[in-house]
Amino acid sequence: MRTLLHNISIIPMDGASQIIEKGYIVIENDVIIAIGSGETETAGCDKVIEGQNKVVLPGFINTHTHAAMTLLRGYADDLPLKEWLETKIWPLEDRLTPDDIYWGTMLAMIEMIKSGTTTFADMYFSMDEVAQAVEKSGMRACLSRGMIGAGPMSEQAITDSIELVKKWHNQGDGRITVMLGPHAPYTCPPEYLSRVAELAADLGVGVHIHVAETLGEVADMAAQYGKTPVKILKDTGLLKNHVLAAHCVHLSEEDIALLAESGAAVAHNPESNMKLASGIAPVPKLLAAGIPVALGTDGASSNNDLDMMQEMRTCALLHKVSSMDPTVLPAYKALEMATVNGAQALGLNGQIGALKKGYKADMIIIDLHAAHQIPRYDITANLVYSGQASDVETVIINGRVIMENRQFITLDQEEIMRQAQRIAARLMKEV
Repeated sequence: MRTLLHNISIIPMDGASQIIEKGYIVIENDVIIAIGSGETETAGCDKVIEGQNKVVLPGFINTHTHAAMTLLRGYADDLPLKEWLETKIWPLEDRLTPDDIYWGTMLAMIEMIKSGTTTFADMYFSMDEVAQAVEKSGMRACLSRGMIGAGPMSEQAITDSIELVKKWHNQGDGRITVMLGPHAPYTCPPEYLSRVAELAADLGVGVHIHVAETLGEVADMAAQYGKTPVKILKDTGLLKNHVLAAHCVHLSEEDIALLAESGAAVAHNPESNMKLASGIAPVPKLLAAGIPVALGTDGASSNNDLDMMQEMRTCALLHKVSSMDPTVLPAYKALEMATVNGAQALGLNGQIGALKKGYKADMIIIDLHAAHQIPRYDITANLVYSGQASDVETVIINGRVIMENRQFITLDQEEIMRQAQRIAARLMKEV
């Protein structure tokens, strides 16, 4: 299957000056085989996509979410994290069935696809159902079974994680990868984290973990172990693996140095951190230290959407005002966090996150024919500061058109929404 995008503006994410005003991309099966400015031959192409008044760029990479929590959207708003988790979220999650998780993940994916996300990192449970949903949808995903090391399911979580790696790592035409998912240092004792570190090394996979999300967490770890959460990761050997550290809101200078030295990546979740009043992560300092900081939405129960366009804008504006410096995080940097840095965070750099010859064909086409996109002095600035999810017209993942002209090819949106509403009605009867 050969697909041609022609007469289209291109943001390849090869550097801020590398925007192609009018160019082409040729896709052969799942890979980009040619990209350039000007025109190319249409002969021999099975599908030609006209790009006038449109721009193509790499699909967004959501590096931290709990996809099936779409089912809890709006259920327990306006609470601090600890109370939110312990009194509302965890009790309701205990009532979710594997079938619920499947449909909740499906609901998340139609929302993500419609707002330009092509890859997501998910940490939850019933991950076999999550993987099945991903395989059907055509999306790319990095999956982790959430592991609580201090509870009765700690051993089961390890068993489940091993099975998830064996069954699903590099499956779904290579679209599905797996990491281990210890929830956080405050729910996983050091001995458990050491076991996870060894297991990750044995299995050859990375680790996805919540780190230093709240001041309370940092204080509790200091009282219990005399260490910061990041120092606990270092001392348990976890940082010897590829680590995707979600949140990282409250870090010391030593913490930042340890993360940089280890090669860890950070998933920044500005809207969730703002909503739960967790704080503002030191993103400019992390970037200055050479740490790949990517973007995540977190779950839809603490955001309350999975819109990466909105997350980019929030990220850029939040760090400008918190630093009182309008230059601290420019539009192109925010776009890098949503694409290039996301690929690095998931260990997929060199495969996705940019539009280059030999890369996987994961891309989104944005319609620029809208009042809020006019005039176009700077396409990147328009995307980050005035772009809307509804601007995403077409989504291509692994060379396959998943959504075209905002119509799904692989998923039945109405059926998915009906199933999700059915599940929500049942959950409310059981509360």
